[in-house]
Amino acid sequence: MSVLLVLAAQATSPVCTTQAECAAQGVDTFIGTPARIWASVAALVALGGVVIGCLALRSARRTSNGGRRGASVALVVGLTGGLNGAVKLAVADGGLGTGNGVFGAAVALVLGLVGAVLGGLALTRSRQPELSD
Repeated sequence: MSVLLVLAAQATSPVCTTQAECAAQGVDTFIGTPARIWASVAALVALGGVVIGCLALRSARRTSNGGRRGASVALVVGLTGGLNGAVKLAVADGGLGTGNGVFGAAVALVLGLVGAVLGGLALTRSRQPELSD
């Protein structure tokens, strides 16, 4: 129960862009810069694409529609996360540890590509006819 209270307190705390600004506001936790938040959200979206792609690949031949819907969703979500990661890497003006979200953007780019490949592979497998004995 105490974990939920801590998370709720952090969610209601004001967002500040630097640790000094957080200290001036009396906030103990530093969530991150807007650039880091953008990169983190992009990485989470790309991770969703990977998860959906794995599930679609697993059920590509088991479902009646061939898993095409899941494969298409994984393809779109993976490309969205990867594209956001690539854009964030392109506009970042610092390296690792500068608060620009470079690491999160790189993770988003890689996971987005993986999600798109899994979605494309599941889409390809769902289109192939089943082999009969």
